[in-house]
Amino acid sequence: MKRITSAANARFRSLRELTHSSRERKKSGRSVLDGPHLVCAYRDCVGAPEELIVSETGVDKAEVKAILASMKEIAPVLLSDALFNEISPVVTPTGVMAVIRTPRLQRPSDGMSACIMLDGVQDPGNLGSILRSAAAAGVRDVLLSETSAHAWSPRVLRAGMGAHFMLSVYEQVDLREAIRGYKGRVLATVRDGARSVYETDLTGLTALLFGSEGGGVSPELKKAAHAEVSIPMPGGGDSLNLAAAVAVCLFERVRQLAVGGKR
Repeated sequence: MKRITSAANARFRSLRELTHSSRERKKSGRSVLDGPHLVCAYRDCVGAPEELIVSETGVDKAEVKAILASMKEIAPVLLSDALFNEISPVVTPTGVMAVIRTPRLQRPSDGMSACIMLDGVQDPGNLGSILRSAAAAGVRDVLLSETSAHAWSPRVLRAGMGAHFMLSVYEQVDLREAIRGYKGRVLATVRDGARSVYETDLTGLTALLFGSEGGGVSPELKKAAHAEVSIPMPGGGDSLNLAAAVAVCLFERVRQLAVGGKR
């Protein structure tokens, strides 16, 4: 291990900038994974990260020891607890982080199967939860508009709990173009749609389009979609939380597939 105890160390300064600056993450094309769960999820789904960073206290934890033993080809950086705590993105540092190359996918394929399109989704917690639901529901392609949150930010990664590594996440997508090129139906989810999701066939080649937390799907994308659907709310209320709404729609699709629908 390379041990670093000084904040003046060039490698530490680089790590600090990477963990605290979205501009630096985008510029370098790298992301930071915090905690044993994310590091293990990446290892199991993708492979070894570019770099492992551990704290003096963390290196003695059983979970961290197991990670180091499973990736002996990587010489980790060992930080003093004070330095590790300085760069950790969480209040209670976990003792291990990893640096990875951020996936940069090309434009979505014209032959894409069922997918989710997200228009201006800004909340990192919502976005991470949506990615978890997509992975759990078996929908592998997620398209994010230019105005959506960065999918590989530390907060989205934590909320995603490893779902990122099971999905194809396309960022900075022109959703108007994506809708025009999609071979199936695009269903825009709205507060008061013409049909309930429970009365709509969600199986087969279907894209579910969701809008921002405050404004919903933009008028131009609603117009481009093939139909509008909504989730019945007999108890009243203004709206569902966005991540909850996405989960409802995705698992209604799962239910329909289970009773004989087409993928």
